[in-house]
Amino acid sequence: MATDIFDRLKQDHDKHRQLIDAIKETTGASDDRKALFEEFKTDAMAHAAAEEGTLYVAMMEDPEIRQDAQHSVKEHADIGMLFVELDEMEMGSSGWLNKFNSLAEEYTHHIDEEEEEKFPKAREELREDLAVELKTAFEDRKPIEVARVREGADVDEIKHAIEEEEGAK
Repeated sequence: MATDIFDRLKQDHDKHRQLIDAIKETTGASDDRKALFEEFKTDAMAHAAAEEGTLYVAMMEDPEIRQDAQHSVKEHADIGMLFVELDEMEMGSSGWLNKFNSLAEEYTHHIDEEEEEKFPKAREELREDLAVELKTAFEDRKPIEVARVREGADVDEIKHAIEEEEGAK
């Protein structure tokens, strides 16, 4: 059982690694691939939003680890865009699989970096009781974020950001 925010986030990361591996074992636009991808997308996006609203808020208040939080938030945005792109592609195409493999690589890099670099540094900087409080806050917030993702709220925000970015070019 997770004792603090860092252990709790690692639990999600481990689940996401398993989902990525399971998706890679599927083929075409199979029902299994669709269900596994939807579960991964929903959980990973909700995880990111809840993480930003709990741990990263606390990290932003500490000058020693603020930059780490900003870096991770940027990576969350990049990963979110990959999820949106995948949603708009034909799941059975080789292009979808190539894009998914890019997402898997980027996501795995992100969570490895968090676990190996960002979390240990944050654990040193943040009070132990705060890390425990943040776990509870994360667990309270994540179901709310899951509902938002299922409603498409995050995807709509990402699509709007992409449109604004393309309009600025």
